[in-house]
Amino acid sequence: MNFIKPSIYRLIILFLLLGSTQSFGQNSEISGVLVDSQTKKPLSFVQVAIFENEESSTPEVFGDTDENGEFSLKVSPGTYFFKAFFLGYSDFTVSDVEVSGSVDLGTLEMKSENQNLEEVVVETSKMPIRSTMEGITITPENNLANTGGTLLDVLRNTPSISVSEDGAVSLRGSSGTNILINGRNSSLTQNLDQLPASAVEEIRVINNPNARYDAEAEAGVIDIVLKKGLELGTHGGVEATYGTRNRTNLGGRISHRGLKLNTYAGYNYRNWKQIGNRESTRFLFEENESLVQNTNNTDHDIGHNLNFGADYYFGNNTLSYEGVFQSSENWQVNTLYAEQLKNEDVFDYVRRNSENETDDGWDNALIFEHSFKDKGHLLRALASHSYRNQYKTQDIEIFNNSQSPDPENLTGRERAFTDEVRDISVFQFDYIRPWEDQKIEMGLKSTIRKFDNDYQYLRFDEVSQDFVVNPDVSNHFIYKDQIHAGYFVYSNTKPKFEYALGLRGEYTKVDTYLANTNEENKQSYFNLFPSVQGLYNLNENHSLKITYSRRIDRPRAWRLNPFPDITDSLNVRRGNPELQPEMINSYEFGHLANFEKSSFTTNLFYRKVNGQIDFITFIEDGISYSQPDNLLSSQSYGVEFIATSELSDWYSLNGGLTLFQIAVDGSNISEEFTNSGFSWNVKLTQDFKLPLGINFQLVGNYESPEIEAQGRDLAQYYFDGSLQKSFFDGKGSLTFSARDIFDTRRFAGTSMTNTFSQEFYSKRETQIYLLSAMFNF
Repeated sequence: MNFIKPSIYRLIILFLLLGSTQSFGQNSEISGVLVDSQTKKPLSFVQVAIFENEESSTPEVFGDTDENGEFSLKVSPGTYFFKAFFLGYSDFTVSDVEVSGSVDLGTLEMKSENQNLEEVVVETSKMPIRSTMEGITITPENNLANTGGTLLDVLRNTPSISVSEDGAVSLRGSSGTNILINGRNSSLTQNLDQLPASAVEEIRVINNPNARYDAEAEAGVIDIVLKKGLELGTHGGVEATYGTRNRTNLGGRISHRGLKLNTYAGYNYRNWKQIGNRESTRFLFEENESLVQNTNNTDHDIGHNLNFGADYYFGNNTLSYEGVFQSSENWQVNTLYAEQLKNEDVFDYVRRNSENETDDGWDNALIFEHSFKDKGHLLRALASHSYRNQYKTQDIEIFNNSQSPDPENLTGRERAFTDEVRDISVFQFDYIRPWEDQKIEMGLKSTIRKFDNDYQYLRFDEVSQDFVVNPDVSNHFIYKDQIHAGYFVYSNTKPKFEYALGLRGEYTKVDTYLANTNEENKQSYFNLFPSVQGLYNLNENHSLKITYSRRIDRPRAWRLNPFPDITDSLNVRRGNPELQPEMINSYEFGHLANFEKSSFTTNLFYRKVNGQIDFITFIEDGISYSQPDNLLSSQSYGVEFIATSELSDWYSLNGGLTLFQIAVDGSNISEEFTNSGFSWNVKLTQDFKLPLGINFQLVGNYESPEIEAQGRDLAQYYFDGSLQKSFFDGKGSLTFSARDIFDTRRFAGTSMTNTFSQEFYSKRETQIYLLSAMFNF
């Protein structure tokens, strides 16, 4: 048999698709019962198949066990090879099954697989969070709080992960995460709020990735796996969500699996509205100057998301296509009221910015896999291309010496146009060769990216009564890079101890071009990234793990663009073309405890970052400028607890607690940019099974204050609640969700230097009520 050991999902899919449903002349029957070898409990929905012999790749007939673990397969008389497959269990086989009439194989015991470097999981599929060797795996549909939401909602409910006001994702206090879609780099990850939770099969959070993964990302890897067809035949589902402020989310998916071909598609429509406000106060010490700003915001977003694909099976080969298309349009109105007070002089103004943004993106991948004769011996090749085009227009009205944005107070107008195109191409080759208790993995990967940002800024000229381009602000910035990598991983599995040693080499070439000034900035460098993973099995329930990896975090394109964003003329953000990449050394030591209905994970971690990139704010002529810079270093260390447990038939919980210390050293810039502090966050999800088939879920989140180079972000906390009632034998459900029940979620922070202090408070509409209906077929 030629199947892929690291992915039992593929193994099941392969023999399902290559088989045929039945043979002519079948008049005999093979039956039996499959049970767990330890608990002796029946195993439901196990995949069973009959082959002509052990070397055959195409089953004669296949099926599933029922709820009692029983199976029955009809075949023609002859001699056959029997095989059973089940996720989390070793394959069960019976050779030379003689069939001349009905044959009862009796009670067959399947053994649970030992823990290994690939994944250590809880044996129940109901858990929304599972512990793995490298991190955690999240199944969004097992968490009611994600119903009707987006990928960002899923991440907000995930232990160790924080999501900022603008949607930036941080892991264990670091925002440097490498976010992938189906294991690939994709420009679509720039807008995670457009990806519906219902389209996501699972999310893999890899805190300390080995050399098989890209070295980029300070905090680790977040891999988003989208849904595709898993079962033979035609299956699908539809869902609809309606909420306060007429929020709407509609979606559907369908898949058809035949003997040689699997096709699938899913579509989601999202119409979302929200409001919010932001307040900030800044005080300049020497100038005795204060600035108070208050911004009201309205936001309306309409988005379409389509994911689709196909798998074709021929011989020992699989050819797959995976595609994603996103399209959205967003309307915003931001009205900023400002009062600047210097000594006794007061200057008031209002700045109203009306924005319209269209965002279209494609993601395409072609994947070829060949399975050799030996189990787990695999060759894989991939080519993918990701494209995203964002076009934004801004109409700005200025009302000086006034706090009323009325037409008669209008004193100036501005316009801005942003046309940004992102292209990412990936070419990858992987080879896996296992033998006995050892395995080697090696591969090559090339990632080629181009980001083209064309920004035009215009002011209204009273003389010509027309808008005139301002060349001092308008800019055209092009960022290109190429990353060519090769890796090698050797792993060895002993009865008690398992380990993997890896080495990755990456050559990086960066080229930026600023058309306005004809400035070009080129960089090229080569780095080696070792990784070490070890797992010691104390017994069948407890294991100890240790991991190490060296990684890199390269500056993003927008951080290198030196031209300013002057949406707010008194608070300007700009990039820094002199930025250098961060270099990270990450260590982790953990304990895994897995039982039949619970899992407990404890991780101690330490991370040292050389060249930490952080935003630095300084004041010139009463204007605040914020730009990224390389600090000397930063360090973070702490402990993380993750637990999932089904305490009874009616009550289960899962959650995580992370405690960590962060120290930032920016003494290379100024001693005032050195800071340290302790932070912690906790997330707890409780599930209750109530009478009448009703499920109730309560989710609590708390994030303590966290330090930055010049200050700290303040704490935030909120509770979500959901009620769900199932119908039609579990095929349908109705869910009522209350987000941020007590309306406590907000973002706030303070900054303090030798020259100024600043405070901000931001509150979006987070108290939301949603009603969702779902039906699967």
